[in-house]
Amino acid sequence: MLASAIFFGGFSFSATAATKAAQEKGKIIKLTKTEFDKRVCNTNGQKWEYIGDKPCVIDFFATWCGPCKMITPFLSEFAEKYKDEMYVYQVNVDEEKALAQMFGAYSIPLLIFVPAKGEPQAQRGALPKDQLEQAIKTAVLNK
Repeated sequence: MLASAIFFGGFSFSATAATKAAQEKGKIIKLTKTEFDKRVCNTNGQKWEYIGDKPCVIDFFATWCGPCKMITPFLSEFAEKYKDEMYVYQVNVDEEKALAQMFGAYSIPLLIFVPAKGEPQAQRGALPKDQLEQAIKTAVLNK
């Protein structure tokens, strides 16, 4: 009986994780420092090492920031359009001050384009939709 409980307990956990991943697919994913450390890079390490399974865009933003509000719908659209190829993350600089400081996110929006391999690239300020998509294609997806 104990073995059944462990099996079903494990199955339930996996189903929950799978459900969460399915719900996130094609959406902007909000990150706390803890989630950042699990999904992007261990911020306690000495060097940058991307740990994600797909490339990503990280948007450092604030809810009061006009240019941030301007690009969020574009990022949302690209999260859906490229859902099988990349993640789109957001970090609220007011809630995650330590992360904002680590990345020098004093001027926002700050977009970090992270390819699967290679060095990330940063873009400060809002980009028009077509330029943002081109940056994603070249810097993140290597197209």
